[in-house]
Amino acid sequence: MLRLLPTALTLFALSLPAHAAIAPFPASFHTQDIPVEGATMHVRVGGKGPAVVLLHGFGDTGDMWAPLAADLARDHTVVVPDLRGMGLSSIPDGGYDKKTQAGDIRGVLAALKIEHSVVIGHDIGTMVAFAYASRYPERTDRLVVMDAPVPGIPPWNEIVRSPMLWHFDFGGPDMERLVAGRERIYLDRFWNEFAGDPAKVDEEIRQHYAKLYARPGYMHAAFAQFRSIRQDEVDNKASMATRLKMPVLAVGGEKSFGSNEAIVMRNAADKVTEVVIPGAGHWLMEEAPTQTIAAIRNFMASGS
Repeated sequence: MLRLLPTALTLFALSLPAHAAIAPFPASFHTQDIPVEGATMHVRVGGKGPAVVLLHGFGDTGDMWAPLAADLARDHTVVVPDLRGMGLSSIPDGGYDKKTQAGDIRGVLAALKIEHSVVIGHDIGTMVAFAYASRYPERTDRLVVMDAPVPGIPPWNEIVRSPMLWHFDFGGPDMERLVAGRERIYLDRFWNEFAGDPAKVDEEIRQHYAKLYARPGYMHAAFAQFRSIRQDEVDNKASMATRLKMPVLAVGGEKSFGSNEAIVMRNAADKVTEVVIPGAGHWLMEEAPTQTIAAIRNFMASGS
């Protein structure tokens, strides 16, 4: 397991709050809306140097990455999109399979004239990051996947049977009617049940994301992210014919996916480094930003 706190990060780590709140991106970052095939992506860009792209998951938007983006921007170009149908990106009718969304990310990077990058994902963003690395291996320098399964990659059949993952098949008009006007209640389920300590996903965070997800059409798109998982399973099984060759960091929260993240990735990639964040649940950037940033920094600095 990697060291969790390199000396270079000590001062930054001390500045992070013990309980997460919505942190602003540095003033040096700018935002732009980038058209891709079938969608318009809202993107934050800052820093200078080798590129890193950060992909959020469900219950968050690209806003979740502000502390990591601030750190990486010291020596990297940092690109932080909202996935299609989430945050401030557009909500198209389709294209929520992760192979198509990998194409969205390629379109964003191409518009920014970025040929290759490190790709980091959490939750749904992990699934998109894996699809990107599989579809564009020559453009992926390193891959970081955080606390989520990858559809179709063993032991997928065991993971997907967990009663905690009933939301993978939740959706459709009647389910949307049940959630309409109750988006905060639905989201609280994820923030409470998947956290190591729910109090670390504080009220400011919950209000911020609940407001974004409650806008017209956005819960429909969020459900579509999960309803596409059956197609993602088919696509990822096909991609396993060619194992990933780039270095991969698999990060799990001790009270969530833990070492299972690395178990999954070792079935699809040749060079996998495992990190388990002690005491954390699923919401790694909210629950344990210091340790998570340190693990990513160590991996990016390593020669593996």
